[in-house]
Amino acid sequence: MEFERYGSGRPLLLVHGLGGSRRSWDSIASALATQRELIVVDLPGFGDTPPLPNVSIASLADAVTAFLTEQRLGAIDAVGSSMGARLVLELARRGAVGDVVSLDPGGFWEGWETDVFQTSVDLSYKLVCALQPVLPVLTANPLTRTLLMAQFSAHPWTLPASVVLTELRSFARGPSFEALLADLARGPRQQGAEATPGRVTLGWGRRDYVCFPPQARRALRAFPAARLHWFENCGHFPHWDSPGETVRLILESTG
Repeated sequence: MEFERYGSGRPLLLVHGLGGSRRSWDSIASALATQRELIVVDLPGFGDTPPLPNVSIASLADAVTAFLTEQRLGAIDAVGSSMGARLVLELARRGAVGDVVSLDPGGFWEGWETDVFQTSVDLSYKLVCALQPVLPVLTANPLTRTLLMAQFSAHPWTLPASVVLTELRSFARGPSFEALLADLARGPRQQGAEATPGRVTLGWGRRDYVCFPPQARRALRAFPAARLHWFENCGHFPHWDSPGETVRLILESTG
């Protein structure tokens, strides 16, 4: 896997979400790097990392586990967002990482929530692909930026245009997007664990319209030793909507 390693302090793995890349963490990476050495990866099929032959959440988890072994990063603390948040929970369940911060993890939906997730994200993906030629103009305007990102952010008009443009470019360039969306929605559910090698912290936006807040209770049932932190006035990406609070939570909950 392609990755960057920088900063100083105890190593910390950052795992992006569906359609993202290592650039997804730019809003908080510099602040974290003052106190932690960051290992920021492009998951297979996203960013600069080629896709896997067999694409699934399980194969991604295997790839990240192999990467940690190759890089001699056993027991590293890990932070994940969305799909990446589910992956770091799986790594904790396997005993492959230390302390974990899981920000709005996917995979805890049930019934109609599954349909809403898959249909809405699929439509967003197709729209973003179609709009690629005009994305620089659309993301530069607060109104159209808000329309594009309303499902993902509680206040998208305040997000830096460069952050939104980078993320939406990554969406369209990820060859594994559609297969992983289907596996997230319809594939095997995330297994839980009574105990993990390190602490597990769940961070959830009160205004998450991708992974609805009531799903946090299911995540806690799967990982009963975890603690839950609510981000007020925050959508699906706390590191975008509440970057300072997210940095504090990560530093307080790991290491």
